[in-house]
Amino acid sequence: MNIKRVFGENLKKYRKRLRFTQEELSERINITQKHLSLVENGVTFVSAEVIERLSDVLKVPAASFFYSEEENVGGESFLRRIDIIVEEELYSAMKSIKTRARG
Repeated sequence: MNIKRVFGENLKKYRKRLRFTQEELSERINITQKHLSLVENGVTFVSAEVIERLSDVLKVPAASFFYSEEENVGGESFLRRIDIIVEEELYSAMKSIKTRARG
């Protein structure tokens, strides 16, 4: 697996999903459009700080940039399914704690 290629493909997919041009996204995350283009094409990579800004602007977990299409089975990404399970478990635990606290 070429991590730069996977990262770039996912970045492009998430950018297009929100209908950002490369120029618009590069301005929002404070890198040049040329750098963004090189990242999307798997030629170069970005810093952790840029990944964090991308995650915030594109509204996706940072880890989702690193999973290939084959690892995101069934239309709903593996990470989203994990998020749902965690939310359900937290809700269940919170409910149990409140019940126990009431006595």
